[in-house]
Amino acid sequence: MARVVLGVCGGIAAYKAIDICRRLVDAGVHVAPVLTEGATRFVGPLTFSALASERARTSLFDDEDPIPHTRLGQSADLVVVAPATAGFLGRYAAGISDDLLTATLLATRAPVVVCPAMHTEMWEHPSVADNLETLRRRGVAVIEPESGRLAGGDVGAGRLADPARIVEAVLTRIGAAGPLAGRRVLVTAGGTREAIDPVRFVGNRSSGKMGHALADSAARRGAAVTLVTTVDRPAASGVEVVRVESADDMHREVTARGDADVVVMAAAVADFRPRRVADEKIKKADGVPEVVLEPTVDILAALGAAKRPGQVVVGFAAETGRLRERAAEKLAAKRIDLIVANDVSAADAGFEVDTNRAVLLDAEGGVEETPLMSKTDLAGVILDRIAALLTAAPGTTP
Repeated sequence: MARVVLGVCGGIAAYKAIDICRRLVDAGVHVAPVLTEGATRFVGPLTFSALASERARTSLFDDEDPIPHTRLGQSADLVVVAPATAGFLGRYAAGISDDLLTATLLATRAPVVVCPAMHTEMWEHPSVADNLETLRRRGVAVIEPESGRLAGGDVGAGRLADPARIVEAVLTRIGAAGPLAGRRVLVTAGGTREAIDPVRFVGNRSSGKMGHALADSAARRGAAVTLVTTVDRPAASGVEVVRVESADDMHREVTARGDADVVVMAAAVADFRPRRVADEKIKKADGVPEVVLEPTVDILAALGAAKRPGQVVVGFAAETGRLRERAAEKLAAKRIDLIVANDVSAADAGFEVDTNRAVLLDAEGGVEETPLMSKTDLAGVILDRIAALLTAAPGTTP
């Protein structure tokens, strides 16, 4: 899991940092908030402690850790400061470490993103421009403010960039340095529909939420993601979306992209389909039809049989009992690297809900059981396991 230090300075836009914190956590990022003394006059540390991955820190000295700035700086994958005030920018550019936030920035080698926010006159002052130029020369990324309504009823340049834009920039920068950066990842999602006639079909309750969460999270970690899905849900920026309906459709599209570095079969592919599909809608007046089923193609088994060295193939097992036993059997039978099993009979952890709990089994005998969590958080856990498998596998240099 990527670790981000979120610095918050004392400006009216500090309240927007709460939204930035929440969005980063929802995206599977470990967030460590650091508030300046000025920030605490606008927002409370308790709010960030409740939303972030660890408690908010506000001081170099009022902490059980004698050197909190070095711990935060050394463990961070990225530091983002939002809002960044004019005073903070001046101290940071001058190398003055007079509080926990500036000390952390001087103690880190991680990438840094600053998001200025201030009144127009301050934003346009030559000293602010000079300080930003100094920081840019040192490799600090600057997300410039927008124009709009400011404190006191003024309107102009200096408004903090939209939180969604800031979060997207942070996630992009984290992904560019992560283990999935540059990897080709193929994810399937949703339940297939197997036609009975032009109106009716054999299907299942899969919403596609888990597969879409995996695709979005992989893209944010820097992977080149293709999502083969049966559902019409939004996808993260940069994800190539391929819409399909039946198991045959999915098999065709997955096979065409089977050379991906990672294949995650999160879709609930129907095991059976009608042997004969009626050309016209079956009428009730004609009596109860006899629907004879036949097996669909086993996409996961085909992927396991054709798996090349260094490739990681992940399957899912949606079960209603004997979870570990059946998942272990499927893992061995399909000859894959990792399987994610969940009990779809549970009201809070199956189809059509936003939460899940799972058991992860790998080919080396590893077992990990997760508590109930959001599907986005579970996607992060799964991708961490995939990243570890990629790192351990020979011949996987991107």
